[in-house]
Amino acid sequence: MKIIDKSTGKRFDSKEIDEKTFKKKIKENDPILRNAEKEEGDEEFSAMDPPDAYDSSKTVGLDYETLHPFIQELVNEHKEVKEKVKIFDECLSKFRESNYSFTREIADEMNLFYVYFDEHILPHNRKEERDYFRILHTRFIESGEHGEGDNPQTAIDLMEDDHVKFIQLGALSFNLFGLATRLRDTESQMLTFDLAYNTARELVELIRLHIFREDETLFPLSQKLLTKEDFLYIHGQ
Repeated sequence: MKIIDKSTGKRFDSKEIDEKTFKKKIKENDPILRNAEKEEGDEEFSAMDPPDAYDSSKTVGLDYETLHPFIQELVNEHKEVKEKVKIFDECLSKFRESNYSFTREIADEMNLFYVYFDEHILPHNRKEERDYFRILHTRFIESGEHGEGDNPQTAIDLMEDDHVKFIQLGALSFNLFGLATRLRDTESQMLTFDLAYNTARELVELIRLHIFREDETLFPLSQKLLTKEDFLYIHGQ
């Protein structure tokens, strides 16, 4: 997997992370540290439970039967992803309840998820980014569904940012789990396992929220905004 340093845009392989880089990445990516940086008087929300994140009254709603086959394909892939994420989430809970003790079952389930993440989730994201996101971004601009400024943002910018965070959280949690198993100091090992667990849980919740936003808002809107020619180009038929 690749980690992207958002400050420099540099990509590097997760397998090449040394201890110095690891500590730097923890400081930059630790969700606890990030969430602690808030102005006095700010209302507090859990990163795992964003306010109104799943408010169906603020969504367009999905009518599967009316969707273009390309969008149906994405929705079907989402269904499989959600099932894999559910299994991984349950595995994380068992791991924490066991006081971060690896059993063969837990180790195998974690390994299966990270392999699936590399071989299915990331390719799914690239499929969306290749033409679909690019063309839909243009249609959002044309329809006025965008922010202000010389370089207005659309919902596509949020979706692409989520994809980057998937890679960062996936690589970081994977490497934290691996690092923890090699630490000899028990306290350091438990702290690292705890950080790995919370990073993996952040990944789980982000994937779920991302899929909800795509299924309930982005896909229905694209059905309205994309032309027949757009879909022919995107779907390659």
